[in-house]
Amino acid sequence: MVAGGEELSLIGSWASPYVVRVHLALRFKGIPYESVEEDMKNKSELLLKSNPVHKKVPVLIHNGKPVCESSVIVQYIDEAFAGTGPSLLPADPHERAVARFWAAFIDDTLLKASEQASGGKTEEEKAEGKAKAAAAIVTLEGGLSECSKGKPFFGGESAGFVDVILGGLLGWVRVIDAMQGAKTFDPSRTPLLAAWAERFGQLEQVEAVMPDTQRLMEYAYARAMQAAAAAGSAN
Repeated sequence: MVAGGEELSLIGSWASPYVVRVHLALRFKGIPYESVEEDMKNKSELLLKSNPVHKKVPVLIHNGKPVCESSVIVQYIDEAFAGTGPSLLPADPHERAVARFWAAFIDDTLLKASEQASGGKTEEEKAEGKAKAAAAIVTLEGGLSECSKGKPFFGGESAGFVDVILGGLLGWVRVIDAMQGAKTFDPSRTPLLAAWAERFGQLEQVEAVMPDTQRLMEYAYARAMQAAAAAGSAN
């Protein structure tokens, strides 16, 4: 239950960075909610009914009405609970549009390049994805400078919409860094992002919901072994 006796629950999976985004938004807003862990190998009727198009998490259910897609959910939370906690999106229309632009850049450019880098069919495709991801991170460094205006976060003095969108990925960034022995946000190339990641990761709300790096790494290895076994049986 939240203020006014409203019902709010989040259907998610602990390892999903998209689900972490919604946890972060709710935590930053200070909104109580029920967290429902979904078995993605045996999807529940509630998930299938709530997100019949994509059948994926996260799904936020507010007073019986489902909202899907992490970026949409975060914006919905900010609007539906405008009187609760700090605003995640800027009040100024232009600044709000800029924040939405960089959030879309993270999903449409950075994440797609990262997926190509790890899941490309050939080594050439993977190398191309890695180069695209590196270039996107450098571009995002400029986005942080533009949004923060010299303050600690994309949202200024406090974490905002873009912080939540990028911050949801931080658990997997840590895993990739540990597995590859290199920094995704390299202080020598992207000092603002490197400092941001350190600062954001130390926030109380973030520590409360960010998946453990070791557990995520074990999950990643298990998924890789399953994929390799499936590929081997297909051949």
